[in-house]
This record gives sequence, structure tokens and C-alpha cells, in this order.
Amino acid sequence: QVQLVESGGGLVQAGGSLRLSCAASGRTFGVNFMAWFRQAPGKEREFVAAIRWGGSSTYYADSVKGRFTISKDNAKNTMYLQMNSLKPEDTAVYYCAAARTLWGWTNAAQYDYWGQGTQVTVSS
Repeated sequence: QVQLVESGGGLVQAGGSLRLSCAASGRTFGVNFMAWFRQAPGKEREFVAAIRWGGSSTYYADSVKGRFTISKDNAKNTMYLQMNSLKPEDTAVYYCAAARTLWGWTNAAQYDYWGQGTQVTVSS
């Protein structure tokens, strides 16, 4: 089992920045991808960004490309999401996820472990 705990959410004005963290614990051996997803009220959970846990490749949704940066510190078993130039449409609960899959990293169904989520609210 892998446990994931997110932190860093909050309220920010449009154009501002936030940094989310996801601390992983437990049996992280075998995890190939970690990712951030988000879910706004009344909408489906959507892919935001992913990173190969054993490498450095990163992947982004078009809606956040150029504004968000995903990174990790394997020594600390922690993943980050730096969010800049935030927009009101970025408002959502942000979830950290971990997957053993080697493909389909944009698909929530491929992820085996999930955090509890952290609220990000961007005011206009």
C-alpha cells in the first residue's frame, strides 16, 4: 500500500501562485508514475500533470502547460506542483495519485492510490 498526503492548497487571487506538495509513504517501490488530477464542482476529475517516478519525464494537460510545473524529490518521497498565473477556472480540489502502470498516465482509472485532496480556490 502507498499512502499519499497533499498539502499547500488555499485561496489566491487570479494571477497568483501556489505550490502543492504530495508526500508518499509505504511501499512506493514499483510506482512508475505520480500525477496531479483536479475536480471542480459538477465536473469530472481531469488530468493536470504527471511525472515518471524513476525518471524525469513530465506530462501536462494543455490547459496548464506553461503555467504549472510538476517536480519531485525522490529522497523525500515528495512530489510538487508549482502553479503560476492562476485563473478562476483552476479552482478545484486537487488530488495526488500514484500508479504502477507504464502507460495511460492521463487516465485516472490507471492510478492505484489517491490522496484525500486539497482545495485550491482562485478568485477573480
